[in-house]
Amino acid sequence: MSKGPADAPQKYLRTKEAAPIVGLCARTLEKHRTYGTGPKYRKVGGRVLYDIDDLHAWIELGARTSTSDANATFVPPAKPHAAEAPGGAKRSPGPGTEKVADDAYGDSDTSAGPGGEDGGPHP
Repeated sequence: MSKGPADAPQKYLRTKEAAPIVGLCARTLEKHRTYGTGPKYRKVGGRVLYDIDDLHAWIELGARTSTSDANATFVPPAKPHAAEAPGGAKRSPGPGTEKVADDAYGDSDTSAGPGGEDGGPHP
């Protein structure tokens, strides 16, 4: 008997099937896709498909011969830059670092009131 399509190895994999091949969980692979740092993928209908060859090529981008390998390609983590939120917006500071709101004149120090210490207009 000849091997039919059901017996043939898959060329394209869904996210859940592709994640173990690259050593990540499916959610991390989704994040890489969102940030544009992951392997190539195809959108067919509403499904995301990964070519097995593209998965292996992406893994090879991180190949190194030593920790100081100057010719190695950097594979970034699956997260945006620490100082920026997705879309380039700045993240708000953490708790306890709240900035006093600017008054109408752009000053953050409102302890003397809107007119300054003498109550007169702002310079």
